[in-house]
Formats: sequence, structure tokens, C-alpha cells
Amino acid sequence: MNGIPNEERQRLGALLDSTSQDQVMAMIPQFSQAEVRNLVPPPQAVPDSLGILVFNMERGVHLAELGDFLETCPAARPFDVILANELDDGCVRSGQKDTARELAERLGMNYVFGLEFIELVNGQDKKGFHGNAIFSRWPIKRARVVRLPEQYNWYFDRQRRIGGRLAILAELDVAGRSVGVGTIHLENRTHGPGRQAQLETILTAADKLFPGMPVALGGDLNTNTFDGRDKDAIQEIAGSPELQRRCLEDVAAWEGCLPAAEAAGYRAMPDQPILTRRKPLPGGGHLDLRLDWLLLRDLEPTDSRTISTSRADCGFALPGSALAAFTGEELSDHNAVWAACRLP
Repeated sequence: MNGIPNEERQRLGALLDSTSQDQVMAMIPQFSQAEVRNLVPPPQAVPDSLGILVFNMERGVHLAELGDFLETCPAARPFDVILANELDDGCVRSGQKDTARELAERLGMNYVFGLEFIELVNGQDKKGFHGNAIFSRWPIKRARVVRLPEQYNWYFDRQRRIGGRLAILAELDVAGRSVGVGTIHLENRTHGPGRQAQLETILTAADKLFPGMPVALGGDLNTNTFDGRDKDAIQEIAGSPELQRRCLEDVAAWEGCLPAAEAAGYRAMPDQPILTRRKPLPGGGHLDLRLDWLLLRDLEPTDSRTISTSRADCGFALPGSALAAFTGEELSDHNAVWAACRLP
């Protein structure tokens, strides 16, 4: 995806002092592009199921370690499709790398990337692009970006960005059968109704793009059970074991996007109350949240699991690998979700 010189990025960003995100994004064609790269031939075997992994990769900052994790973690394999969130392209914080492309090349997979934000804070970024991606062992026939209703203007955040949340929908050719897949990133700085409105936009788009197809949608739905802008509510929940239980056990009662998906014929995985996100708290410690989901329609999950990305749980790392040498607490602040999905 072609970059934009920093001077022009800053000029466009300054327009947001008096102009909406939608108006500025309309001036930037990259926001409507789904960058598809079919890099590898399809597998020869005809599958009866697909291994699908949902993984928020936290900007791809630890890219070598993430690659090692995906290649050697037994619980994450086999995977035919990865529905990925938070991948940088041309950002200082991740080594100025095109993280989606480098990961696709390393894993031997096709991919499609969609631009979520242009970062403005660091003028040394070559591109400052940040987005989501789908990786697939099967050819990507077509793909489109679905821009979501704005629930928060990130230009006025300390991170200062042009852009907004999105989904990427793609039709895969799985040995002659069409399968619809989508990576989703809903807004954290909003409440349940805001996220529901965003997911309903995606469900409508998926119905139009994937008629009669089995569909797997997944990603970081940010189902906090609270408004991510409300710091007082976060502290109240952090101090109450009773309130904390809702973040794992009663998510659907607080987050209307999950019942909306069920009403549209999707089954949400994982179906057990298990954390997928460790949210750091200002006073230390973290809040256990259940944010990352796989939504399946006309695909039967025959096995599923949530996979820790904490360094302490990476005992499978090969000697001499970047993962074995990793000294951080976690590869990502999210765990991964995997499922084996039987094709109809």
C-alpha cells in the first residue's frame, strides 16, 4: 500500500480540527483499499475442515517472536486462516516494517490488508499505517473494506490518528468452494450499543457479499462490558470481584453485538468464560477481559481453544529462536483463539 509523505499526513490531520474523520478519509484513497496479495499456490489436499485463528498481534512489535510462536506453538496449529488485528506498516515502534507482508511471506500464506489508522504522533514513521489483515493458505478471490460507524474520534486522543474502525471481508476459494471470512476490530472507546451498531454494519455487509456461503468472522470485538472512555467505571470494576465476573461470565448481557450475531445465525466462540485480554490498570495488576471472538455461520466447530501469549507459557520455543530469547512479559496483550471448523 503506497505511503503518504509525513508533511502531507500532518496537513491532512490538521484538517480534523474543523472537519470530520469521514471527510478527511474520503481524501485518502488508501482507506477504501483492500490490498490483496496472493503469494502462494493453493494446497493440493481437499479439506473437510479449516483451522481458523483469531489473533490481535499488538502492532506486530514483536514480529520475529510472533512468527516463531505461529510456527511452533502446538495449540495454535493447524491454521488455514488467521483473522488478525493491529498490524503496522512503516511505523518506528515496529521497526518500520510492513508487518502483514513479512508475516505472510514467512508463513507462506496469502493475505489482504486494510488500513484502520494513520498515526500522526511520530513524524519519523515512514508511513504510519496501522490496520488489520486476513492470512489464508487458500486463494483470496475478492475482498473489501467495511468502514464502521464512528463511535470515537481518535484525532483528539493522545495517540492522534486519522481513521476509524473497520472490518475486512474476503471470499476464499477453498478447493473450488467459496468460504466467506472477515477480520473485525470494534471500538473500545465506546459502550455496548456503539459496538452493536458497528457489528450490525458488518453483518449486513457479510450477508450481501457472502450469499449462501459458510462464513467465519472474528477479531477483537472489544466487548469490555463497559465504556472504555469511562475511567471511573474501569476502576470500580477493578475493585470489585463481583463486577469483574461480568467481564468473563455475563458479556452477552452487556454487549448487544453478541446477541445480534446470534440472531443473524452465527455461533460465538469461545463458548466458555475465559480471558483473552489482560488490561493493565494504573495502580498495577490487570483486568481480565473477554474481547476476542470467532463468529461462525454454517461452519461446525469440532474443537476450539484459547492460547496464552504470555512468555511463561511459551515453553515450546525452539532453542536459539527469537521467541526463546524473548524477555518481555507477553508477545501480545491478547491471547489467541483457535477453532477447527468443519465445512458443510
